[in-house]
Amino acid sequence: MMNHKTLMLVEIAILTTLAFLLDTIPGLQFTIWPQGGSVSFAMIPVFIIAFRWGLKAGLASGLLFGVLDLVFGGVVVHWLQGLLDYIIAFVGLGAAGIFASGIKSGLQNDDKTKVSMLIIFGTFIGMAIRFVAHYLAGVIFFAHFAPEGQPVWIYSLVYNSTYLIPGFILSAAIIIMLVISRPQLVVRNS
Repeated sequence: MMNHKTLMLVEIAILTTLAFLLDTIPGLQFTIWPQGGSVSFAMIPVFIIAFRWGLKAGLASGLLFGVLDLVFGGVVVHWLQGLLDYIIAFVGLGAAGIFASGIKSGLQNDDKTKVSMLIIFGTFIGMAIRFVAHYLAGVIFFAHFAPEGQPVWIYSLVYNSTYLIPGFILSAAIIIMLVISRPQLVVRNS
């Protein structure tokens, strides 16, 4: 039997690789903007890790996902932009792990409403952190993409909202369906 920590690391590696593949295989995402930004299923495995193993594992999975995204096709115009767009944004997804124990408790008590609400809160917080990081990077480093006469803060708000809000809705809905129908995704056997 694999020990607890080794199992966690293996699951982080596998699900983070799945997240990366879901983000890169053509046809598995809906590209919104030519400069980057698509609606995909890629964040779901990171959220599953966060809800299954908690905050630290979620942050680690997000970090690994961000590094993979950066190494295999990331665009960096300044070190701070790279930090915002690839490290802070993706590590932020793992913050959903703060709700892991509440979700497990809800599953053990068969409280589907509690489980659903905590999944929504967790994915919202993770996506909100990702949004803020991308938004700031857009305002600071990508102002030249804003249409003439449009304030850059509005441009970055609209740009990032068009793919992150649908991504949040898609991720939350799918995770709720998966976790309610298959609680063992987040409740580990001892």
